[in-house]
Amino acid sequence: MRVLHLDTNHPLIIEQFKELGFENHEDYTSTKEEIEAKIHEYDGLIIRSRFTLDQFFLEKATNLKFIGRLGAGLENIDTDYAKQKGIFLASAPEGNRNAVGEHTLGMLLSLFNKLNKADKEVRSGKWDREGNRGIELDGLTVGIIGYGNMGKTFSKKLRGFEVEVLCYDILGGVGNEDSRQVGILEFHQKVDVVSLHVPQTELTIGMVNSEFINAFHKPFWLLNTARGKAVVTKDLVAALISGKILGAGLDVLEYEKKSFENLFADDSMPPAFKYLTQAENVILTPHVAGWTVESKIKLAQTIVDKVKAKFC
Repeated sequence: MRVLHLDTNHPLIIEQFKELGFENHEDYTSTKEEIEAKIHEYDGLIIRSRFTLDQFFLEKATNLKFIGRLGAGLENIDTDYAKQKGIFLASAPEGNRNAVGEHTLGMLLSLFNKLNKADKEVRSGKWDREGNRGIELDGLTVGIIGYGNMGKTFSKKLRGFEVEVLCYDILGGVGNEDSRQVGILEFHQKVDVVSLHVPQTELTIGMVNSEFINAFHKPFWLLNTARGKAVVTKDLVAALISGKILGAGLDVLEYEKKSFENLFADDSMPPAFKYLTQAENVILTPHVAGWTVESKIKLAQTIVDKVKAKFC
């Protein structure tokens, strides 16, 4: 097996592939066109998010037997065409699900207790106890949309709180001892906190829009550690202004792309994003919910284990 690594990952993936008899090649700088010119030489490909592996790319990969993506999803791969070609696809949601669960809980508690606001004020010499009075999670209803690896792990983290946890998923029978699966009408009626844990698909792109938000019976808090394009930012901002959404914890944003940093320039920052950066009831992190020291190891090990089970 000749394996091409397109993104840097934990070295264990190369070390263990070598032990399995694989020949590892690393190329972290070539353009997509340069990779396309030589991809026919490889049996395996390891990637995170550097390129989109579309049909044209996969047509060039005439000998490819597997693709390992060190992340939760496969949205940067034309999965239908890859499967048609008989390419084994391995993602690694098991590798960073714990990190995502902890990050989501941390965002929620920070929002409820105004930790970012309070910290900023104390550092600037302001001591405002009443203005930073928090609220408690106990007694509330947390609703999880998407009850796979990430959703289940977040619900597990909530065990120590006296909360009701409901989940909604397009698949039936996914509820467990940590969360009761309900229909969308009951979900809309009861929840105080909405946490998104969905993959990026045609069904989830733009799912959190004005219609979605206004269907809830109560004002609610929104957490998104899944995919940025699931939320229509301008509709989120309108709901924050109106009070329909009480606050938001966002690890991912609709605007994400490779040149995302350019959005911070005054002349290119969308008004809705500018509002989020200035809102005291919003917490923003740079797509790092699953990005821990431990998850880097787990992600690599998960891919090795899946490839080994399939081919060795």
